[in-house]
Amino acid sequence: MSSGEPVRDAPVVMELRAVCKRFARPRAEPFPVLADVDLTLHEGEIVGLLGRSGSGKSTLLRIAAGLLPATSGEVRYRGSPLTGPSEGIGVVFQTFALYPWLTVAQNVEMGLDAKRLKEEELKQRAANAIDLIGLAGFETAFPRELSGGMRQRVGFARAIVSDPILLLMDEPFSALDVLTAETLRTDFLDLWMERQLSTRSVLIVTHNIEEAVLMCDRVTVLGSHPGHVIARLPVALARPRIRSSAAFQEVVSEIYSIITTRMTSAMSAATPPAGIAARALPDVSVHQITGLIETIAAPPAHGTADLVALTHALNLPLNALLAVAAALHLLEFAEVTCDSIKLTAAGRTFAQSSMEERKRLFREHLLTFVPLAAHIHQILTEREDHRAPRDRFEFELEDHLNSSDAEQTLRTAIDWGRYAEVFVYDDATRTFAPAP
Repeated sequence: MSSGEPVRDAPVVMELRAVCKRFARPRAEPFPVLADVDLTLHEGEIVGLLGRSGSGKSTLLRIAAGLLPATSGEVRYRGSPLTGPSEGIGVVFQTFALYPWLTVAQNVEMGLDAKRLKEEELKQRAANAIDLIGLAGFETAFPRELSGGMRQRVGFARAIVSDPILLLMDEPFSALDVLTAETLRTDFLDLWMERQLSTRSVLIVTHNIEEAVLMCDRVTVLGSHPGHVIARLPVALARPRIRSSAAFQEVVSEIYSIITTRMTSAMSAATPPAGIAARALPDVSVHQITGLIETIAAPPAHGTADLVALTHALNLPLNALLAVAAALHLLEFAEVTCDSIKLTAAGRTFAQSSMEERKRLFREHLLTFVPLAAHIHQILTEREDHRAPRDRFEFELEDHLNSSDAEQTLRTAIDWGRYAEVFVYDDATRTFAPAP
């Protein structure tokens, strides 16, 4: 488990074959989230699952945990079909998911609830897990008394107390500050390398490329809409891994290139949808759009910037940067290639303009290049009372998107429309009206 070499001929712990997942919608065809995903987990390896938002990473992990059934395909755990939660599978969630009215020890003991152990053995196993994860002395503390990092340690202890063979982790460090996440990540790797865990295989969902390269023996990259495998890469680096090493950065750059190339290819191939938008708008605010335009326009970029360099300069995860880059591309304020982003003439003009000129330019691009915003504006213009309920647009969007994406897309449209003074929105009455 220490070489970083791909596991060969090791026993298979779990195999997912042609897994598909579709969610039902009230007035439209089921919404596809995953399409024909194959994934194999062997003993002795940590496998990373990377992908942009909307690629179905967390959905796939919940299917692997037996918490969510696949629409089609097969999941086999240790050679047998997985039909629901299994005793040998532990899960660490992104949020702490602790019971606030229970102490640390009681929360950890909940991980053994299904085993129906005698009281003495229950408490001893919980105490061992608490000690192993570095929380000895806090057994009687309540979650409200703990820091975020300590609460996540409780989540880890609860997951490993049942001695799981397979450990599934859904962005377990993303809710923590950078230093706390680094400490917890290092401590987990130490336990894994020193074989202090009963766990034989780990699947970790992450949006952080460096985290994946730091922790994993293999990385599977998912594309979006619906989620599908676009790349599988071994991380053949000896542990402990040095972030600053050329070999480490080479793997990071390769994964960056795969994800950004796929994103820019999808944007280039996209055609303007008929009617309102058939695609989700990125979850990006006007302030983020403005900030990125100003950053790219300023020295040393002078209008063109390397995407990887930007993630480091802005201390942004790749997912977050790509979302803002996608917004600039959609609004035609920038052109995105596989490794760089370049402001268009409109983007450069925006960066140099006054507040009022920026609003005017943004309004023009919003109504020209975002069909949903133009659709809302047209409905308000045509209606006698110049009012329209939010539900009308949500229902229309749900013919193309799942309910979560529809809600988020409309939220983005509201933010952009308010800034451009195309319309106003009253959340109390859930009503759109023309801007004064």
